[in-house]
Amino acid sequence: MKVLVSDVLSEAGVKIFQDAPGIDVDVNTGLSAEALKEIISAYDGLVIRSATKVTAELLDAAANLKVVGRAGIGVDNVDLAAATEHGVLVMNTPFGNTVTTAEHTIAMMMAVSRNIPQATASLKAGKWDKKKLKGCEIFNKTLGIIGSGNIGMIVIDRARGLKMNVIVYDPYIKPEIVEENNLEMVSMDELLQRADYITIHTPKNDETADLINKAALSKMKQGAFLVCCARGGIVNEDDLYDALNDGHLAGAALDVFGTEPPGMIKLMELPNFICTPHLGASTYEAQVNVAVDVANQMVDYLLNNKVKNAVNKL
Repeated sequence: MKVLVSDVLSEAGVKIFQDAPGIDVDVNTGLSAEALKEIISAYDGLVIRSATKVTAELLDAAANLKVVGRAGIGVDNVDLAAATEHGVLVMNTPFGNTVTTAEHTIAMMMAVSRNIPQATASLKAGKWDKKKLKGCEIFNKTLGIIGSGNIGMIVIDRARGLKMNVIVYDPYIKPEIVEENNLEMVSMDELLQRADYITIHTPKNDETADLINKAALSKMKQGAFLVCCARGGIVNEDDLYDALNDGHLAGAALDVFGTEPPGMIKLMELPNFICTPHLGASTYEAQVNVAVDVANQMVDYLLNNKVKNAVNKL
């Protein structure tokens, strides 16, 4: 069995493939779509992160491909319908980077509340803008969580530790999870109207694309904050610009964008907008975790036909 690693993967994951009897692994990153298409037919497994796009066209050329392993949670860079049609199993690693992404959400919430990036830039420029950069506390504020999956639940736990009041919108949550975690479930409209802070923890799909648009933003409290470390395209960036620029929102923090890298979009001009280049899962620990998880899962599938964390059904 041959496996291609087409995106940067921790050596810990690569070593698992190298040590597995019956598995040959090639690491070839930074390939263009055409270059990948030319060689993909030689491989039974493909390991990706977010850079490689597994399109219907690529799958048409992947005559021997059996499994695509995503070292991470999101699979919006994979055409799942086409993969299923071609008999290719797609699996992700939903647990390896959950803590890291949740921590980044909390960090972004703190940073936008206390103007930390702006203060750093100001001080490094030789200024002392102590009064200008006055922030606000998160203590006793209401945090609205959109999506209470693995990451969302960790954010809830951390926010409670910071003495925030947490409300949750998630139409798919099981009643027993609500009871076990003593969650206050609300409608989307109620969450928008009550929350001082809103954080988003959903995948991007037909239901969530453009979820936070002009209509949703207009329902948010005057002076509220928005944080998204989930997926680009869930927040309408043009509408967010307007809500920040006219002062309806006090601030926003994005780690993800509809186009990545986003370039100098309008949001970059605003002093109450902070951002990071999709760093939610970018810690050493998380990258080792997801690499080890995806390698173990793919080896087990290719050699033993055991399925774990599949996101499509064959």
